[in-house]
Amino acid sequence: MTRVPLERKVLNENDRLAAELRQGFLRHGTCCLNLISSPGSGKTMLLERTLASFEPGRRVAVLTGDIQTDNDAQRLARYGFPVRQITTGGACHLDARMVTNALAEWQPDSIDLLLIENVGNLVCPSSYDLGEEARVVLLSVTEGEDKPLKYPATFHRADLVVLNKVDLLPYVPFRMDLAREYIRRVQPDAEIVEVSCTTGEGLDGWLQWIDGRSRRKSEVGSQKSEVRSQKSEAGS
Repeated sequence: MTRVPLERKVLNENDRLAAELRQGFLRHGTCCLNLISSPGSGKTMLLERTLASFEPGRRVAVLTGDIQTDNDAQRLARYGFPVRQITTGGACHLDARMVTNALAEWQPDSIDLLLIENVGNLVCPSSYDLGEEARVVLLSVTEGEDKPLKYPATFHRADLVVLNKVDLLPYVPFRMDLAREYIRRVQPDAEIVEVSCTTGEGLDGWLQWIDGRSRRKSEVGSQKSEVRSQKSEAGS
């Protein structure tokens, strides 16, 4: 009887913190992307290929979540960008408080793009807003095309679905047409890109999507700053 009110209280607190994060990201023009998938779908390798494509001076930072170990953070830190591991110690998802605490020692206005690698799980992360600009859900061809129907809450909240490991299509019984159909059933507005982190196929589309999101966020942040400046001048 007490479990439902407790869960509601936890989610309400998370939503409050997520709203604060979102306002901060908007204020500083930071584009925050929340990457969600099952374990082994290729999130870390996608981030490796992404960071490797960026110029060294790009203002990018990464938060990566795992129940234990800092293995992913070590892999990603090799590319020279700020990386911080969030070890949940048992929790199957990241939440807004974890992200807030992890960002505390960074200067928010120095980050244009924040990439958050959530804990590998297609259930729990769907309920926790992290203040992100967009949710990216990865589905690898080794998992089966019916995952959107099995985990509709996660795919329903996706802004982009990355169909990963397409280089393995000749070797696995995965129908790309069905995968796209099932994604559309759950989230008709989600964008879809097909990539292979091994061969590099499709990565240009993924990078272009990131750049488009980042530009829009930067433009909105600049407009907000200009409005605040005008109001400040009018009040002085």
